[in-house]
Amino acid sequence: MLKNFRMDDDAKRVMIEEIKGYFLDERGEELGDLAALLMLEFFADKLAPQFYNLGIQDAHEFMAQRLEDIFELNK
Repeated sequence: MLKNFRMDDDAKRVMIEEIKGYFLDERGEELGDLAALLMLEFFADKLAPQFYNLGIQDAHEFMAQRLEDIFELNK
């Protein structure tokens, strides 16, 4: 339950409203606060780590390329 992520209550409320808005706009379904919170917790616990790892990998590749550029300047 959002154990891997720290977020303040305002950020959590905004995300819950985004989820509710998505379901209403895209599926014509009204979600309550609890259902949206459970969706948010599912995304955070099951899906977010994959996106986080991709972000770390992208950052690593970016920094490796910048370091390579710096070493090229040194030659």
